[in-house]
Amino acid sequence: MAEPHSSPRFGRPREPKNPLPMGRGLAIVIGFVVASHLRSALFLTVFGLLFFLPGFFNIPPIDRDEARFAQATKQMVETGDFVDIRFQGEVRYKKPVGIYWLQAAAVETASALGLPRAQIRIWLYRVPSLIGAIGAVLLTYWAALAFVTRRGAILAGLIMCGSVLLGVEARLAKTDAMLLLTIVAAMGALARIYLSSERGEKPEHPSWTHPAIFWTAIAGGILLKGPLILMFVGLTIGAVAILDRSASWLWRLRSVWGLMWVLVLVMPWFVAIFLRAGDTFFTDSIGGDMLSKLAAQESHGAPPGTYFLLFWITFWPGAALAGLAAPAVWRARREPEVRFLLAWLIPSWVVFELVLTKLPHYVLPLYPAIAILSVWALERRVLSRSWLTKGTAWWFAIPAITLVLAIVATITLTRQPVFLAWPFAAVALISGLFAWWLYDDDNAERSLLNAVLAALFLSASVYGIIVAALTPLFPSPEVARALRNVECVGPKAAAAGYHEPSLVFMTGTSTLLTDGSGAADFLSHGSCRFALVESRSERAFAQRAEAIGLRYNVATRIDGFNFSQGKTISIAIFRSEGTR
Repeated sequence: MAEPHSSPRFGRPREPKNPLPMGRGLAIVIGFVVASHLRSALFLTVFGLLFFLPGFFNIPPIDRDEARFAQATKQMVETGDFVDIRFQGEVRYKKPVGIYWLQAAAVETASALGLPRAQIRIWLYRVPSLIGAIGAVLLTYWAALAFVTRRGAILAGLIMCGSVLLGVEARLAKTDAMLLLTIVAAMGALARIYLSSERGEKPEHPSWTHPAIFWTAIAGGILLKGPLILMFVGLTIGAVAILDRSASWLWRLRSVWGLMWVLVLVMPWFVAIFLRAGDTFFTDSIGGDMLSKLAAQESHGAPPGTYFLLFWITFWPGAALAGLAAPAVWRARREPEVRFLLAWLIPSWVVFELVLTKLPHYVLPLYPAIAILSVWALERRVLSRSWLTKGTAWWFAIPAITLVLAIVATITLTRQPVFLAWPFAAVALISGLFAWWLYDDDNAERSLLNAVLAALFLSASVYGIIVAALTPLFPSPEVARALRNVECVGPKAAAAGYHEPSLVFMTGTSTLLTDGSGAADFLSHGSCRFALVESRSERAFAQRAEAIGLRYNVATRIDGFNFSQGKTISIAIFRSEGTR
């Protein structure tokens, strides 16, 4: 396919000869903010907040990973022990301490500012993820500046803003959004060092800035999720070295000083946890968690190719543009810029496809490379003109399918049509439709921006209104609310049949997780005690209560759906007679 203009030689200005059309609406705004880095950063920050805040405050704790992370942090705050990591009495050594410290800082800050019941407000535990997601968007912009124009870098940041997967992780109190931030920082610094070498730049006094960013990001990634960040970086460096048949540029990383800096940052906690727990942490984290993923851990096994199929949903709306860019990217694979981005993307992707355990968020650190490659092709007007252009219908199909399913689910579970979501849904559908209809070589950017707007309104509709309205999916807050309304002081609870981590987080660390018989025994040991018994455990509870002569009554009953197990549940809250 002939290009409408020749590609600029490496090292020369990357502005296309014929500037892309300014477009309308959002494109005009981008034309204004592109004048400076400060405007661009503020624009992406505001857009990130618009994307990630809907639902951030009012979606209850999500089982199981988010609730486990939040509860472990909550126990750190309660005990003042910021070295050990525990969920109730069990150690939780699958991940290092970094995310727990960040979450604890958010909770402690809110408590110091006087926010009531800060320890059970799940959104506080999500603040590091929100910061990580917006930081990753800004760092994608920064990393992209090494490859494309400033306008293109803004587009790459917007693609990451709209990514379905990043939108999910920004709202979950887990490690992955912050890990993405550290990886993009490391890759952006690494790219600048590599490309500087490829241009033949030999400064008399090489800057310490990029090596400092790189090694600090490495340390942060290790404290968040162990050595995983080293895999992304190591595979990238290895692939580039093999393709170039040289790794002479690595001296610019200042590796000796960098490794010393990493040890200064990470060793104190690793020494502290070793003194506290011996080699248990390393056994659980590396052997019990990381290496076990080579097998199908926790029933999350899937065949190779799973991530490729999920990509078209999890990277929407950028996925359609990536498909259009793929042929041109492959043709340009020998260009240093493209070679580096492909080295960032392909080796790690292959590893994840081959590993049996598969969870959607594993490939999230590879999405910035895809966003930058997509914009690289868009700026050069080398997007495919073949049958791949039919894939732009995906910009309309995803909001249409998602909104139909979401509204049907809401009506089914709550018997409410959630009319408030419909205007947002309509705008998302219209924007997606325009993105599809307007697409051609001259309007590729405008189509992409319409798709980004579709993603924005889809986010507001689904996260901000529909998910928050699905209260039957979140029985734990209802149980906790019922316990807060009792008249006795300091209620204690035992749960039988429903042991989700969100219940512990909402009702208190001391909540006993037991069976029906154990719940009856617990109830018999004093007043102001409550047994939270799921219907499947009620028979065992009643039999044991009769055997020990326990007199009790039902305070309330809460019906819901346990999506972790995929089944309906009914939780009866029993109290001993005389307790109110």
